[in-house]
Amino acid sequence: MAEALDSNYARAGYHARQSWGRRPALLLIDFAVAYFDEGAPLYGGENCQAALDHAVRLAPAARAAGVPVVLTEVKYQPGGADGGAFYAKVPALSCFDAGTETQKLAPGLSVEPDDILITKQYPSAFFGTSLAATLKWMNIDTLLLAGVTTSGCVRATCIDSISNGFVTLVVEDAVGDRAEEPHRANLFDMSAKYADLVSTETAIEYMQQIQKNHDKED
Repeated sequence: MAEALDSNYARAGYHARQSWGRRPALLLIDFAVAYFDEGAPLYGGENCQAALDHAVRLAPAARAAGVPVVLTEVKYQPGGADGGAFYAKVPALSCFDAGTETQKLAPGLSVEPDDILITKQYPSAFFGTSLAATLKWMNIDTLLLAGVTTSGCVRATCIDSISNGFVTLVVEDAVGDRAEEPHRANLFDMSAKYADLVSTETAIEYMQQIQKNHDKED
């Protein structure tokens, strides 16, 4: 009889919890209109909308706690000359051509003066961008991830986050996908190997506690 999944993973030591750091940043991944416009090919439905609703709570909570907020956008030259094989593989990426409405940041979120905006052409927020260097300059040790989609750019960023030495937390109710099956499967895998899963409430409490700790030290 095949070994049960939970016992198999427990025997391997997967899903171990990490020690969270003292200098977190919030990373909001690819919350573009493309995922929330019912007429767009990348429309993500209720799962993505729920993620956005939670991200709208996370961003101001992070700013209020003095936690840096980093947003990513996907943007291509019209026609995708800078999109390479990824753009060729996924025709719907034309939703992110510069100048299109679907490329813009989804309603409810904004880039504030102290925020950082990272523009990318590939799934990971780290690939081909200044993100790792910027975070290390800021002495960030922990990344809270929210965004879309769970199985795509969130997962790719999660793997690169831990690969770059950051304790990685995925805010599981603030990430979304177009279907529940890949969403749940990728949350399970990220929890097993790369990140801790936390709720929006836990993420906010963590950021507020960081602020309190810093206030005591001042």
